[in-house]
Amino acid sequence: MIDPLLDLTAEIRSRVPGLPKEGVTQLLGCVEGFGLFRDARGLHHRAFSQIAPAEGPWDLSPLIDHTLLKPEATGAKVEVLCAEALTHGFASVCVNPLWVPLAASLLRGSPVRTCTVVGFPLGASALAAKAREAELAVKEGAQEVDMVLAIGAAKSGDWEAVRRDFEGVRSAVPAPAVLKVILETCLLDEAEKIRACELAGDAGLDFVKTSTGFSTGGATEADVALMRHAVGPRMGVKASGGIRTYEAALLMVRAGATRLGLSASVAVARGAAGSGTY
Repeated sequence: MIDPLLDLTAEIRSRVPGLPKEGVTQLLGCVEGFGLFRDARGLHHRAFSQIAPAEGPWDLSPLIDHTLLKPEATGAKVEVLCAEALTHGFASVCVNPLWVPLAASLLRGSPVRTCTVVGFPLGASALAAKAREAELAVKEGAQEVDMVLAIGAAKSGDWEAVRRDFEGVRSAVPAPAVLKVILETCLLDEAEKIRACELAGDAGLDFVKTSTGFSTGGATEADVALMRHAVGPRMGVKASGGIRTYEAALLMVRAGATRLGLSASVAVARGAAGSGTY
């Protein structure tokens, strides 16, 4: 079981190679009832069936994209977001494109990455416009881009348009920049979710993601598990939308998520519940 866990968590371990401080145990990923943990002694894997209910909470900070996508977000709030991400060691801050230069300047030289969204939240931009938005975001300092699926094209069965959209944004966001696609799973049926995941993998995207947090539903365990099964262990799965407690975040990780899009990040990192709406 260790090999699938290592494959699943390769991105996390390369991004955050150091061991946590004494007394902290990180949960990096889960496969088929096993979790990969990291503490001051190194990596070890355990079956959840052999873990006492009282154990934990485990540190999920390296998996968290600390998110502020509200239209009323201000520069002052982005500054707070970045300070919190640096304090807690989150994977990234995720902000609207307007705030990418500010976030990038505040996070420069740190392990915390600058993430933004394009074609957000509807995914209905012209394909060239979405690619150009992504290209500009990278030039302004974004290291990760979360694009929204062309949902209408997918619902119409126009998978060629979906493929072109993926390939266009991937060209605008070349590696090592990370590219994720938000499927808006609440609007897709199971076959559409699987097909979108397959095409994302074919186009060389790095992650598939559940939700914008601005539609009719958010992340579910079932969707995360389905997406993980569709992409296998070598591609990331990001759960986002409506995850406001440590317990909910843990369920998503156990279902196969390797990133968590949260606005209640600080509370979840402390093993508690937050009031964020994302």
